[in-house]
Amino acid sequence: MSSLMVQSNPHGHGIQLTPVESTLRQLLLDVADHIDRLPAPETSDSEVALPEGLSTPKVELRFTGGWVRDKLLGVDSHDIDVAINKMTGYQFGLKMKSYLELSGNLEKYGIAKQITHGLEDPDGGQSTAKRALLGGLHKIEANPEKSKHLETVTTKILGLDIDLVNLRKETYSEESRNPQMEFGTPEEDALRRDATVNAMFYNLHTSSIEDFTGQGFNDMERKIIRTPLEPHQTFTDDPLRVLRLIRFASRLGFKIDPKAETSMNDVDVKSALRAKISRERVGTEVEKMLKGPDPHRALNLIDRLNLYNTIFTDPASPEPIQASTDTWKQAYDCVGAIFTNNASKPMEAPLPQDIIKSSIARDSEDIHMAWLLAALTPWADVPAPVVPSSSNKISQPLAACIAREGLKINNKAYEIIINAFRHAEEVTALKNALVEQKRTFSSSIRSADTTLTRDTLGMAIRRWGAQWRFHALLALLLESTALQGTKTEQHHIFDGFASFFAYVNDLNLSEAYLLKPPLDGKRLARALDVKPGVWMKDTLDAVMAWQLRNPHQSISNGRIEETESLKIAIIEHILNNVVRPAFETSRNPDVTDEGRKAMQPKRRKHRSSDMEELKPWKSDQPYVLTLLTWVLRNLNETLIEQYWPLVVPPVLTIVDDEASNTKAKGIELLNLLLQITPPSLLARTGLGEVMQDAVMPCLLYLPSLTPEHESLRLLGVAYPALISLVRVRYPTNSQQMISLIRAKPDPDEIRKGKTKLLDQILRKGILNGYRQANEYVKIVELLVQQLGMLVDEMGISSVKHLKDILPMLSDILAAPFGTTYTPLLIAAARTLQTIILTDWPRIANHRGEILRGLTICWCKLEEEDSPLDELETVKFVIKDAARILKAAVADEVDIDADFQALMTADKRLEHLLQFR
Repeated sequence: MSSLMVQSNPHGHGIQLTPVESTLRQLLLDVADHIDRLPAPETSDSEVALPEGLSTPKVELRFTGGWVRDKLLGVDSHDIDVAINKMTGYQFGLKMKSYLELSGNLEKYGIAKQITHGLEDPDGGQSTAKRALLGGLHKIEANPEKSKHLETVTTKILGLDIDLVNLRKETYSEESRNPQMEFGTPEEDALRRDATVNAMFYNLHTSSIEDFTGQGFNDMERKIIRTPLEPHQTFTDDPLRVLRLIRFASRLGFKIDPKAETSMNDVDVKSALRAKISRERVGTEVEKMLKGPDPHRALNLIDRLNLYNTIFTDPASPEPIQASTDTWKQAYDCVGAIFTNNASKPMEAPLPQDIIKSSIARDSEDIHMAWLLAALTPWADVPAPVVPSSSNKISQPLAACIAREGLKINNKAYEIIINAFRHAEEVTALKNALVEQKRTFSSSIRSADTTLTRDTLGMAIRRWGAQWRFHALLALLLESTALQGTKTEQHHIFDGFASFFAYVNDLNLSEAYLLKPPLDGKRLARALDVKPGVWMKDTLDAVMAWQLRNPHQSISNGRIEETESLKIAIIEHILNNVVRPAFETSRNPDVTDEGRKAMQPKRRKHRSSDMEELKPWKSDQPYVLTLLTWVLRNLNETLIEQYWPLVVPPVLTIVDDEASNTKAKGIELLNLLLQITPPSLLARTGLGEVMQDAVMPCLLYLPSLTPEHESLRLLGVAYPALISLVRVRYPTNSQQMISLIRAKPDPDEIRKGKTKLLDQILRKGILNGYRQANEYVKIVELLVQQLGMLVDEMGISSVKHLKDILPMLSDILAAPFGTTYTPLLIAAARTLQTIILTDWPRIANHRGEILRGLTICWCKLEEEDSPLDELETVKFVIKDAARILKAAVADEVDIDADFQALMTADKRLEHLLQFR
């Protein structure tokens, strides 16, 4: 034995074994005795050769390292390293397994009582329970390339985690610095360990503590972490010992020997730590530090020893990026202050740190994540590598890359880090807004303002997800690193974030990410009458934001339209986030962004070939027009004032489109808009003329230059839209006229303007259209129908047009083949009725023209052989028109005499002109 060995040490150190440890000790001693009595094997089960000098001595066993240290500190330990003098751990483990398989041995150590009937193991049939209690022999081969030089075995015995390993020494050749593992003496084994306090052994045979370094006991008492040999060589042999010393110092509260600290900061040692040690092992050590009793001390040692960029690095990077640690201490000081502060007393108001801690730390894993975020804060300001534009990859925060590649963290932690660094700035902005709100407003106003901010905060938490608390913590840490680090500043930061967490809790938003929207996508699509698509997610978010603003309100009868506040919320979202962006690149030059007439419009003389690319609402986003339609159908005269600038420019842009179908849709939308537009609003914005100029040309879209079906679509929406425009520009409603007179003081001008516009529509539209397209019966039918609406709108002023419109109608009714398309005859007869009822004071002078059409049409109907329902309908409306004519002119002329003359001339007219 070495002269340094201490068995009965002068300081009176001793170890008291627990009952389980005593049983384990006896089992191992019995196995050793069993091995000693066996004949020496001819071949070795190990790849490691046994020196000749160790073949004769008996097997000696020792508990080593951390277990001895913890026992001396009075701390229970379930991990025991067992060192064997003349066998590898694998060899000893096989012998122990054979020994326990001998009859009666399981019972001897009480193991048989603890083994219950288990499931059959598919590999060998051994009871699963037995394998769990005795453990499997997990061999770890020697791997000098990664400074893992021990052929060890891990197993489990009596509930204790056991590592079996031979005593060893390490030798080096001139050609390589990679050590060769050899069997060694207890002293050689102790001197090759990472720290003197971990180099003491407990001899199972003598029940004594052995301190072969001669410094272990003293260093335990003086609370010093020291390497048994020269530090530089120790760290070069196994660079992971740098991290282990930091971990032990932080765990035990010991100081690291100054010589060791100097070597730990050596460039060669850092390079070896970076190059030789697998990042999984580095990550494991860092994790143990951060989960230990004093993570703050561990990070402080890394900081002070200038090891940050050696530990927190990406080893795969050819030129490692360096992070500045100038203000890092402020970050881990903050975490230390949060998780190690003295909690406030029950009767006192909670400290800001207590509020933050209770909001973040639900278990030990949360605390570990908090320290990990603190460890990564120096990377926050380091730009991430640029991702090529051709790549589909999204650039990740550099801190997340360092954690993944440098520490090999799990996927869950990786995602938390990514999102925390992405969202920290947004968290800070919301926190600052809350602090400013508290500073500016009184408590009563703040309470009233809660509803206004609840949706913003709730939607942010929904975006952040279940780990939002860590995002807030990182925001706190990054804010702390941006300041000078004084106690006052730290308290100011704590106050702000404590208020933020408390505010979230007061609004019951801490689990906002779990809330389900009151509408699902299918119901929303049905309500808006649009196909599901990319628009849906953001719109559902708008619905969710509404619910957050109105937590106690539900959707009335499941219908959006019946829930006014929700309807407005969806309208605002669609207009601001769907419609406006879609029309950003294609605006009508006659309209300003405010929805007013442009004073100096710049008309496009020529449309470029790529113009369609500037209209996503027409090509890529067809749902925009459907959503805009829903908006217009759900606005009213009050709301349109507010949303006018968001609605008018897109509608007039659609009307201005070249494609007839698109133009028709735009005019349809314009008609919806006009139906809810107050006359005063249209007058103030000066858009009446713009709208008129946009729609009037559509009346000329006639066959044959325009395909009939396109012409029908356009004319079918243009005339109603123009009539709606007349009603808004020149209202007859007394209240509307009063409001309009405030903008235009002369009511006569209003009436004249109305008459003039209606005259233009009739002449340029109806009469001109009939002249150009009278061969197209469906076009003529549409014109006749719209003529009736125009006459009704014009009133008695339409008298001046009787000389033109009555011959047109009579010609239609008297057409030779009119009965082949009865809808046109019905339309003409009904429009004739409208004219008679509207212009009755002047209709007597035109009765001959009217009777011409009615009588000829009737005679042709009488000539038809088949009594079709359509023909009977025509007869009914023709006869009704004759009856109305008689009533209209009876006081002015002898209409009966006219009727009698006609009936005398043609007996078939008796059924037309005789009334019961």
